[in-house]
Amino acid sequence: MRESYRDKRNRQARIAEERNEKREDRRKGQRRQEERREEDRRKGDRRKVDRRGRERDGFDRRIGERRNVSDRRFVERRDFEDRRKNEDDRRNEENGVNNEYEDIVAGRNAVMELLKSEKDINKIFVERGEKHGSINEIIAKAREAKVVLVEVDKSKLDYMAENNQGVVAVVPPFNYCEVEDILNLAKSKNEDPFILVLEGIEDPHNLGSIIRTAETAGVHGIIIPKRRNVAVNSTVVKVSTGATSYVKIARVNNINETIRRLKDEGLWVIGTDGESETLYYNQDLKGPLAIIIGSEGFGMSRLVKENSDILIKIPMKGKITSLNASVSAGIVIYEAVKQRMSNT
Repeated sequence: MRESYRDKRNRQARIAEERNEKREDRRKGQRRQEERREEDRRKGDRRKVDRRGRERDGFDRRIGERRNVSDRRFVERRDFEDRRKNEDDRRNEENGVNNEYEDIVAGRNAVMELLKSEKDINKIFVERGEKHGSINEIIAKAREAKVVLVEVDKSKLDYMAENNQGVVAVVPPFNYCEVEDILNLAKSKNEDPFILVLEGIEDPHNLGSIIRTAETAGVHGIIIPKRRNVAVNSTVVKVSTGATSYVKIARVNNINETIRRLKDEGLWVIGTDGESETLYYNQDLKGPLAIIIGSEGFGMSRLVKENSDILIKIPMKGKITSLNASVSAGIVIYEAVKQRMSNT
C-alpha cells in the first residue's frame, strides 16, 4: 500500500526527532569530556612515570598519536556541529523565533482560541498584505491583549509552520499539569471524575482530534505517557482547534502506576480491547471513570490490560477490523456522556 502524505510526514517528523535527541546526547557527552579534560589541566594532574620510564600524561605515549588523531576529529566534528547550530539560530532569529519559546500555534481558529484563553503568548506573526476575514478579529484581539504583532512575508510563515492560514503564534512550551490537578478539577465541580488515558498515540492528528472531542464532552483531563506517545505540539494544537487551551493534560513516567493510583482514588478503569466479550454500550460508564485508548496499530499493552478493571469493545461488522484511535475514543466517550446525562 502506498504511504499517505500524512503518514510520510509523521514518519519523517519522528525520524527527525530521534535524530535530534541522538545529536543532543552526543553533544552532552562531548561537553562532559571537555569539562573533564579542562579540569585535569587546571589541577595539573600528571601521572607518574611508569616503570619503563614512559611518561603518562593522561595517555600512554605509545598510543598518543592515535589519540591525537581522534581528538582532532572530535574537534572538527564539534566545530561542524557548532557552525550548524549557529546557522539554525541565525535563521530562527531572522524569522523572529526565540529559542526560549520553542512551541508554535498555527491556524486562525487555534490562535483565536489561544487568545481567548488568555495564556502567555510571546508574539503573533501575520502575513503581510491585505487582510480578510477572521484575521482582522485576531489582530484586534491581540492588540487588546497587548500581544506583540509582527507582519512577515508568507515564506517566513511557511518556514515556521505548514498550513498556517496566514497566522502563527509563538508561545512557551506546553504547560502539562499533574494528575492531582485533574482530580481536583472534578472535585471543584462536584462531579465524578471523567478521565481519558492514552497509551501509544503516535499520530499528532489523532491526539489533536481526541483532545477536541474530550473538551466538547466535558472530560476533566487527559493522561499521556512521556515515552512512545506524541507530545502536545503545534500540529496537535491546530487539529484540536485550540482545545488544548482548555483541557488539562498530564504527562506521566509510568502509565501503569498512574492507573493503580486512579483505582486507589476510587475510579473504575475501563480499557478498550477488540478481543473483549463486553460491548461498550452494555457496560455501565457512570460514576468515577477512566477510559483507556490504546495505540493506533497495537492497542493496549499487556500490563495495561491486566491493570484495567473491565475491558470493552466496539462491534465490527465490516471487513476492516479496527477503527482510527480518535474515532474509537469519540464513540466510547459519548456513550459515557449519554449514560451520565440520563443518570441526572
